Amino acid sequence: MKTLTDPRAVAEKVTDPELPMLTLADLGVLRDVRTASDGTIVVSITPTYSGCPAMDAMRDDLVFALHTEGFTEVDVRVVLRPTWSSDWISDEGRRKLSAAGISPPGKANRRAAGPIPLTLGPTARMVRCPLCGSPDTELMSAFGATACRSLHRCRTCAEPFEHVKEI
Repeated sequence: MKTLTDPRAVAEKVTDPELPMLTLADLGVLRDVRTASDGTIVVSITPTYSGCPAMDAMRDDLVFALHTEGFTEVDVRVVLRPTWSSDWISDEGRRKLSAAGISPPGKANRRAAGPIPLTLGPTARMVRCPLCGSPDTELMSAFGATACRSLHRCRTCAEPFEHVKEI
């Protein structure tokens, strides 16, 4: 077994189990990688949303990758604050999503604090087709392959595609 001197470099190569074109670093889920005083590699990850079923797979993949590179003691921790935002997806990650035919999220509508206003009408969101670039798209289903994606259809090229939701 070989040992890399930088465990972060190993962790940054681990891909997301639901969006395998993205690394956990691209997705913004990988928060921190450090070496504790006893030599344990401590990795912090944040779920994309509460109850994300991919968290166990992410943890297992990180442990496996680090063990494979010779790091024997690995502790993967889930960090819930601050909550993950789709704004954390890197520019490279957005490019990879689009290249894979998945529309990347736009800017998340974040509020600093206070009550969340109730809106009864549909959310106005422009979703561009990742295949032809047209903004003339329609929502087919609020949920795609996972809860954090929605299914759309382009009215210009008539192709269906998924969109990563703004969170």
